[in-house]
Amino acid sequence: MNSDAAIANDIVVLGTRRTDRTLTNSASPVDVISAQELAAQPSANMIDALKNIVPSFYVGQNAISDASTFVRSPSLRGLSGDQVLVMLNGKRYNRSALVQVYGGSDTGLGRGAQGPDISAIPALAVSNIQVLREGATAQYGSDAIAGVLNYGLREDQGIELVGRAGQYYAGDGESYQIAGNAGLKGDWGFINVTGEYTDDGQTSRGRQRPSAANFANNFPDLASQLPNYPDPVQIWGSSPQHGFKSVVNAALNVTSDSKIYFFGNFAKNKGDQSFNYRPSVSSTAVDSNGVVRNQGANGAFNNTFYLTPCPAGNATCPTDGFVVDGNTFRFAELYPAGFTPRFVGKTEEIYGVVGYKGTAGNFTYDLSGTWARNTLSLSMYNSANFSYGPDTQTSFNFGDLIQKELNFNADFTYAMDLGLAAPLTISAGAEYRKETYEQTAGDAQSYGAGPYAIAQQLYTQTAPGVYSFSGTSAAQGVGASGYAGTSPETAGKFGQKAYAAYIGLETDITDALTVGAAGRYEHYNTFGDAWVGKFNALYKLADIFSIRGSIGTGFHAPSPGQSNVSIVTTSFNNGVAFQSGTYPTNNPVAQYYGATDLAPEKSTNYGLGFIFEPAPAMTLTVDAYQINLRDRIGLTQPFGVTAADLAAQPALLPVGIGGQVQYFTNGFRTRTRGIDAVATWRTTLAEAQLNFSLAYNYNKTKVTGYDTQVVSTAQLIDAENLAPKHRAVFNASWTLDNLSFTVRENYYSSWTSAQDYGQTNGVPNQVFGSKFTTDLELSYTFADHFTLAVGAQNFTDEKPDRLAPTSSVAIYPLTGGTSDGQIYPRNGGPFGFNGGFYYTRLRVKY
Repeated sequence: MNSDAAIANDIVVLGTRRTDRTLTNSASPVDVISAQELAAQPSANMIDALKNIVPSFYVGQNAISDASTFVRSPSLRGLSGDQVLVMLNGKRYNRSALVQVYGGSDTGLGRGAQGPDISAIPALAVSNIQVLREGATAQYGSDAIAGVLNYGLREDQGIELVGRAGQYYAGDGESYQIAGNAGLKGDWGFINVTGEYTDDGQTSRGRQRPSAANFANNFPDLASQLPNYPDPVQIWGSSPQHGFKSVVNAALNVTSDSKIYFFGNFAKNKGDQSFNYRPSVSSTAVDSNGVVRNQGANGAFNNTFYLTPCPAGNATCPTDGFVVDGNTFRFAELYPAGFTPRFVGKTEEIYGVVGYKGTAGNFTYDLSGTWARNTLSLSMYNSANFSYGPDTQTSFNFGDLIQKELNFNADFTYAMDLGLAAPLTISAGAEYRKETYEQTAGDAQSYGAGPYAIAQQLYTQTAPGVYSFSGTSAAQGVGASGYAGTSPETAGKFGQKAYAAYIGLETDITDALTVGAAGRYEHYNTFGDAWVGKFNALYKLADIFSIRGSIGTGFHAPSPGQSNVSIVTTSFNNGVAFQSGTYPTNNPVAQYYGATDLAPEKSTNYGLGFIFEPAPAMTLTVDAYQINLRDRIGLTQPFGVTAADLAAQPALLPVGIGGQVQYFTNGFRTRTRGIDAVATWRTTLAEAQLNFSLAYNYNKTKVTGYDTQVVSTAQLIDAENLAPKHRAVFNASWTLDNLSFTVRENYYSSWTSAQDYGQTNGVPNQVFGSKFTTDLELSYTFADHFTLAVGAQNFTDEKPDRLAPTSSVAIYPLTGGTSDGQIYPRNGGPFGFNGGFYYTRLRVKY
């Protein structure tokens, strides 16, 4: 993965408890990403940096995706973010507070996941990232199905400062980064501290909505009151955000063979996301096929709220009725040109580890404790709770989502000499883990049902003191428009405890044959026991050629968040708003639709590959894999709510008639097969240093069995085709004295988004074509300590294919986009739709 072939000699700490394994003699496939490679990335977001480097790592842009815009869920090898274990310095990193319940392709491969938020880790704090590309649950516990990401933190001495500024070719999305690292090191130990501040501006790659264009033409005096005028009322792009990240890594030597260590991560970030536009008036527009289509107003704008109650004691006008007169309210008074809610997410990460480790002859020990908390605070402005009529708030606090974790670990190894080619490394350990998921209540109006949640009974005065019934108004939806806050009834804390023990054996039976085996037992107070195991081996056929293979079992335990999350959001179908509710499996609403308790996901992993070193500066590794995953956790297809359902379950009122309900369940099986190939070559040309690397991934997932209540045809298509099956990254760097030039060529094969853009008889309505993108950087080091770089990511300004008119997608010539302003696939595909980005960076290092 790294352009520097010398990294092949670095010690590998993943997939083994031995301390003498490198990339070229490890029985497990491991990639090592150096600090230099991370430093060359133009993005300050760790998620986007990894997406550029690791071919099998996928994440969407998530333009308008509710809370999933603030915490994006990545995928490794086509599996979800919580099926990949993330560690810092070999210790488990905590989950984020967000359970990915947002539907569609934005979370297509991670829908339902609750994985870590690695964007909280500043790149400057990292000495290297080791990526274990095989299942390792037997060694590290739950979640390590697709692999393991381990962030090794810096321990060096010195000072390093980085400043970066850039923007997109389109002239928006200004991005600024300031970061610093300082370290001290001595016989006493070391301390290394990193801080980083980033500020990223809004991008916009959509078009005006036809309804807003019509409004501006029909009501020119009110056009300036359209949201974002004269720009699109609904923004398809990256949301503006700013935040701070920090890491400290320290150790104090107690004796020459033991030390106390501590490392921690603190980060805060705030994002501000555009939601869907709510038009105030209806109009029509002609699509590209000549069909006249209605651009309907939000239903609340069509309703008149009558504010005069029936007079007390009048037999013809009951006390719960209202008089039809001029004392009225319409939401056009509050938002004459409609409104676009702005959704705000504030994330906070606190993570700390303290431990004591050392050696005594052939014996090593490591005792540690971890405490972590991740918080997501959600709010909204420029919105309304329609059921409160004229008394609505326009800003709402939805409450906090909080994930807490407490871990205690004890890890031991002993190297026993049995007369084999290498000592037998015996590893053993135990772990205690406690997770707590919490939802706190929001403002009363954020979730509440106001007086207009029930249709008004209307009466018209026909004579003095005499009234006659004249019909009803429309009942209004409850909760804030766009997202409903947590009610006191659904707020609460939900915990899960687990105990684990493991044992491992590794040795070289001969100079050519390396073998390893591991077994693990875990007990959860929620669902019971789990037993997993793993065996791997490496055989050196020649000095330049080795083969390796592995087989293992694994599992992912359902988190307390997955089992207890409760949320109601506003969704849209062809511009028509409806409420969508996700309910816990133990909630009467979910059980009414057939929910049962969640069980763990279970996997069987197979791997086979080879290592080829034809020259000292050239390495090729090729590894094939298969992951069979059973009882996969996912969200059901939505169940439509009818009047009969509401009568049977009054708790469905926040969703309402015409709304939809979903819940988590174990509902499908998959088989993932693929190949990872990594080649590196280092050479010289006319005194210049040349480094080349090529990383390729082929990944194919097939749904081998499913519950039709869980997986729709569109979900089935996206599970197998949302991420490109073929992905390649080619790097070439040229260095002469203080001048360096780097080029990176990225290839993405075709992909689909059937959940967003439809399918017909199992065939997606649109396939988005393959693309190449090019990244360039030129840097020069002067005065020994200063390096100035200029570069461009996506130099040729590539974007995904534009949306095409199909049976499920209408394009309007009036604006050139869809009814909600899209022109590119909303999730951005594998590389996003923002286009080219240019930047300059200054690095100072002493």
